[in-house]
Amino acid sequence: MNREDTNEVEKKYLGKVYLVGAGPGDPGLMTLKGKALLECADVVIYDALVSPAILAMINPNAEKINAGKRMGRHSLLQSETTQLLIDKADNNAVVVRLKGGDPFIFGRGGEEMEELVKAGIPTEVVPGITSGIAATAYAGIPLTHRLYSSSVTFVTGHEAAGKYQPTVNWNAIARGSETIVIYMGIHNLPYIVQELHAAGLDLETPIALVRWGTRPDQEELIGKLKTIVEQVETTGFGAPAIAVIGSVVNMHSILSACRPV
Repeated sequence: MNREDTNEVEKKYLGKVYLVGAGPGDPGLMTLKGKALLECADVVIYDALVSPAILAMINPNAEKINAGKRMGRHSLLQSETTQLLIDKADNNAVVVRLKGGDPFIFGRGGEEMEELVKAGIPTEVVPGITSGIAATAYAGIPLTHRLYSSSVTFVTGHEAAGKYQPTVNWNAIARGSETIVIYMGIHNLPYIVQELHAAGLDLETPIALVRWGTRPDQEELIGKLKTIVEQVETTGFGAPAIAVIGSVVNMHSILSACRPV
């Protein structure tokens, strides 16, 4: 028996899957490479937070599938989304997985790409501008500033069930960074504020919440750790939003007038 008889023949797929970051919402922040792929895609599987202006860039003849996830509302399970990508790569040349922000920044892009690689599917990631950088910039809040902050930490405020490490180490984050950027933290904001304060972060520390960052309807809520939870309850400020904590938030009053148009 020769070697060819003993080796399992690998399945060959027609297409290639591109994990494309759509950026935070402003179509002007979409990368040229990402836009070109949307224009020639055969299939686009997109997330809930991808803006209509970005979706308008998609090849009109492409199959469009909404796989979006929002708090309490799931269009497709993660396993179903991954299997869909595998199935579509079987008979389509260009399959785009379009994800809000950047695929590898709290976007599950690493999980999806790992499964695609295991399945033997050619895969490529196309980075996007993450909302933690863009939304805060549009709000006039520089994450670093020579007078206020030389370090930034990005952290999720909403963790996966069954994660290998069940909770974020808020103690280490409070003590180890001058600027903290929290994704998906509105729902758990009371707990997060409590943990940061217990770790030694002063309740007078400035905090900003930025909703629908870089879009025409972007909103900001500025406060301090001691007041922000009450402000959220009073105003009804909700997700999707980024939180940024630290002295750099004070720059908002100076720089927010320079928001891009």
